[in-house]
Amino acid sequence: MLRYLTIPKFADESGYTEDAVRSKIRDGIWQQDEIWHKAPDGRILIDVRGYEIWVEKGGVLKLSQRAVYKSRLCTAASAAVNELGLSPPPLI
Repeated sequence: MLRYLTIPKFADESGYTEDAVRSKIRDGIWQQDEIWHKAPDGRILIDVRGYEIWVEKGGVLKLSQRAVYKSRLCTAASAAVNELGLSPPPLI
């Protein structure tokens, strides 16, 4: 078996849909150079060894910078809304 697979081939082998694989890449769940690599011709290749490590560690590798940014942005936005008193009234 090859270590690096195209998304369609990886989808066939793993049971994930191609859309699910692309979503994990887009959302930063799978990091570049850990689970996927960009080949010299520009194609995205899934590193099967990196994927296996991700599975074995329960889906935890490095926290993506994008996820950290989103988290900080949401926290900051939430704090700003609360400071301005823009929160909706509590449900009774």
